[in-house]
Amino acid sequence: MINIIDHVGIAVRKIEDSLPLYRDMLGLRNIRIESVPEQKVRVAMITVGEVKIELLEALGPDSPIAKFIEKKGEGIHHIALRTDDIRGELKRLSSAGIQLVNAQPTRRGTEYEVAFLHPSSTNRVLIELCQLLV
Repeated sequence: MINIIDHVGIAVRKIEDSLPLYRDMLGLRNIRIESVPEQKVRVAMITVGEVKIELLEALGPDSPIAKFIEKKGEGIHHIALRTDDIRGELKRLSSAGIQLVNAQPTRRGTEYEVAFLHPSSTNRVLIELCQLLV
């Protein structure tokens, strides 16, 4: 079962150039920055109530975020929905005809297991399913 919107991912060229908007102009202070080398990104998670804004910076030109920015520019990259059973959700959605980018979840940093649904099956929106690691 999908519980809540966990975060909205926003592709940015440089986190440091984007942070002043969120931190200084909007007054958001709960910010955690980490690198996720296995996904070739650096991430700033900005908590706003129960939801987060995730700024995504490419760690190199071969990063999916670098390719996204090259093609579409900076902006919303994905919406992440949290579930307590990511494997069950992937199986259910696949059985319902949703095309999966990831048939199995992968670990993202120290916080999540994640998997993506292909935008061709989701009204051109990249949807990430995430499950908190216990």
